[in-house]
Amino acid sequence: MKIQCWSIGKNHESYVKEGVEDFTRRLSKYFPVEWNLIPTPKNAGMLSEMDLKKKEGETILEWLKKDDYLVLLDERGKAFTSPELADFIQARANESTKTIVFLIGGAYGVDESVVKRANAKWSLSKLVFPHQLVRLILAEQLYRACTILRNEKYHHN
Repeated sequence: MKIQCWSIGKNHESYVKEGVEDFTRRLSKYFPVEWNLIPTPKNAGMLSEMDLKKKEGETILEWLKKDDYLVLLDERGKAFTSPELADFIQARANESTKTIVFLIGGAYGVDESVVKRANAKWSLSKLVFPHQLVRLILAEQLYRACTILRNEKYHHN
């Protein structure tokens, strides 16, 4: 199974870049992993919130393959403990999922068409975080889940 982490916006800011790269490197020992940064539309500042989400949604749906398992990071999604996230990832592997895509939406969230396409919605927290920090948290939590699956010492109960 491949893991892809998608985020709308610009490159990783320097304050998270090193951490994202470190956890991505660690995670790649368990699954092939890659980051895809989806650029915001060129005229984003001129678009309404709804039109911006629609344009971003069109790009996301174009990039997705038919059998990609899409996990939308959403504050209204299901909250997992770290062991539950590990079980969730293991369940996808057991189902022979080829690619699982974790999507961090844009500044205003994602278009309803993407919400409908999502196979699962995951809430990291009831708090709202900057998108850059969410990238780091996502990379770390995916790595933590893999160490739990292998009974390695990283995660402490």
